[in-house]
This record gives sequence, C-alpha cells and structure tokens, in this order.
Amino acid sequence: MDHMSVALIPVQPGEGESKFVTAPLTLPEKDQECLFSLDGECFFPFHYKNEIFYDCVKFTTKHKWCSLNETYQGYWKYCSEDDFAKCVFPFWYRHMIYRECTEDGDAFGKKWCSLTQHYNKDKMWKYCD
Repeated sequence: MDHMSVALIPVQPGEGESKFVTAPLTLPEKDQECLFSLDGECFFPFHYKNEIFYDCVKFTTKHKWCSLNETYQGYWKYCSEDDFAKCVFPFWYRHMIYRECTEDGDAFGKKWCSLTQHYNKDKMWKYCD
C-alpha cells in the first residue's frame, strides 16, 4: 500500500477528547479496516471470537491489544503497561482465600495470582511481577 488515509472520529460524541484513527491495519487476524484508538480504556473482560478475555491478547500481532467494547466491535488499542490485567485480592483457590500472590499449585514455584475473585470457577490467572 502506497499511502494511508487517516480520519479522526470521536469515541462517543460529547465525551472527553478520546479520538480514533481509522486506517488499514492488520488486526485481529486478517487485513481489514479497523478503528484504532490513540487513547481510551481497555474493557475487561471482553468477548472476542466466542471467548472471554481478562487481559490483553496477542494472537498474530506483534504487540498485545485489547478491545474498547465489552464485545469486540473493531474498536481496539495496543496495550500500555497500565492496561495489563491486575491481580484481584482476595481470591479463592482450592479451599483457601489468598490475599497476596502465592506459589501454591505452581509446578515451578513461581508466584501467581487470580484475575477474578473465584479462581476455582474462572481459572484466569497471571504470574506476579
């Protein structure tokens, strides 16, 4: 592609200064025209391709991204450090309540936490920093 047309479109009329840039981009998995945000907040959890995501995702892109809607509708942004999922405390794991990261249940002894209050039900987690 020799050139790219860019247009600024407000997220929701009358709400802050959030803007979108529309441009031919490769996201999520094929060439299509999507609305990429220069700012805005990630919506977690979000629905994409019949799955629920509690954190930024990568798939076939170079960088992790998130949806700006509860159900992905083409509005997205690349994740910054502030966008990645946060640990949720307290959380249930097996028959205990945890108020901090734990090594329990990890085969490598690395500390982890749940991304929801009910790990036993949701099975969503991440390693702690």
